[in-house]
Amino acid sequence: MARPDDNSSDRAKAVVIMAAGLGTRMRSATIKVLHPVAGRPMIDYPVQSALELGAERVVVVLGHQRERVEASLRATFPDAPLEVAVQAEQLGTAHAVLCARAALEDFDGDVFILSGDVPTLSTATIAALDAVTGDAAVGVLGMRLDDPAAYGRLVEENGRLVRITEYRDASDAIRAIDRVNVGVYRADARFLFETLGQLGSDNAQGEYYLTDIVAAAAEQGRGTACLVLDGEAAADACGVNDRVDLADAEQRMQRRLRAQLMRDGVTLIDPARVTLHAGVEVGPDTVIEPDVSLLGQTFIGPGCHIEQGCRISDSRIEHGAHIKGQSHIDQAHVGAGCQVGPFARLRVGTVLHDKVKVGNFVETKKATLEAGAKASHLSYLGDARVGPGANIGAGTITCNYDGVNKFRTDIGAGAFIGSDSQLVAPVTIGDGAFVGAGSTITQDVPADALALSRPRQANIAGWAERRRARLAAEAEAKAEAAGERKD
Repeated sequence: MARPDDNSSDRAKAVVIMAAGLGTRMRSATIKVLHPVAGRPMIDYPVQSALELGAERVVVVLGHQRERVEASLRATFPDAPLEVAVQAEQLGTAHAVLCARAALEDFDGDVFILSGDVPTLSTATIAALDAVTGDAAVGVLGMRLDDPAAYGRLVEENGRLVRITEYRDASDAIRAIDRVNVGVYRADARFLFETLGQLGSDNAQGEYYLTDIVAAAAEQGRGTACLVLDGEAAADACGVNDRVDLADAEQRMQRRLRAQLMRDGVTLIDPARVTLHAGVEVGPDTVIEPDVSLLGQTFIGPGCHIEQGCRISDSRIEHGAHIKGQSHIDQAHVGAGCQVGPFARLRVGTVLHDKVKVGNFVETKKATLEAGAKASHLSYLGDARVGPGANIGAGTITCNYDGVNKFRTDIGAGAFIGSDSQLVAPVTIGDGAFVGAGSTITQDVPADALALSRPRQANIAGWAERRRARLAAEAEAKAEAAGERKD
């Protein structure tokens, strides 16, 4: 459809995302589009692309488990112009788009049609289809494959796309075509819904084919266009049908995310052995060793060093921090210049201020360690505040749970907690106070005081020598008794 007075880039945009299918080949109780790719439900990706395109409206066509899918999308995109259309019966792709007509009946512009199960299709590719389509009524995204399998074939005459023929309806000659339909379109809204309302289902599957809009546009002389992808771009346009496809999509997304980090100035020692979630941010000059997982909404500042085997989820690591091997950090905030690990576990609610040291086999939960504090070995700090410059000795435990309720421990600035101490909450250790090693503290310790709670040491001279002599005599007597019994 010629639009001589229009510039396609200025026309209003809407997006319809088809996501009503059962996804039976996934063999899962969870609908296909909620299966994650790089940590996000795969349907998030076409919605994100729609927003990046500047869509005024995004209509998601749902069916099976629609409440779960809608709840997920509302949580992730709370301010997006999202609308949900319901396809109660799956009667084909054209029927799916028709279900969105009520949400777009007053819309005048271009409608992009995407699929909820193509997570690796980039926004740049969709924008390229928009540019190629120009003033044509319909634009189609295609790809060239060595093995076109059961994809619909793109049929051209005199260099123009005239129709898409589904595999089941295709002759041998049509099946020999290696240019196939991806299932992504851009169409003029008025043409799209007028045409869809007139389509029939006289085909091998008895369904209403969205692909028939191409033949309609060609027959009416309203213009068609096609962008055909090759190589890696074609792979990125492939949908997810089963767990094998899901794994392939995950690997493609991982390669994309890793490459972007490296281009942004991050060193990945062995990129293939780093796992990333979409949304992770890492600053330049950070070094990431193998077998590291950066998950959720994690931020790693510049100049950090993340050693082998670390797992960091939904956490913030500030510049210059050193996270040593095999440490786990979940929903925590690590300040600038901190040292963590090896084998440390920072649990939800942990906050480390600048230059804190949390050493090997230390676990924290809802604990704040203020600037310069140290817990170097084998300790548990839960529901606690550790003041600036305080030192926590090896084996220290904050006993925060009485079987019913959690209680808080407060350790003042510059305090020194001796090794193997138990601090029974609720309890406060004052600024500059000392707790002697091996103490069980059940009452507050004033500032600058020394707290001891252990028996006074007593040395009994010669006791060990006498004990050894007694044990030897007993052993000799037993041996003699055993010999007499044999006689």
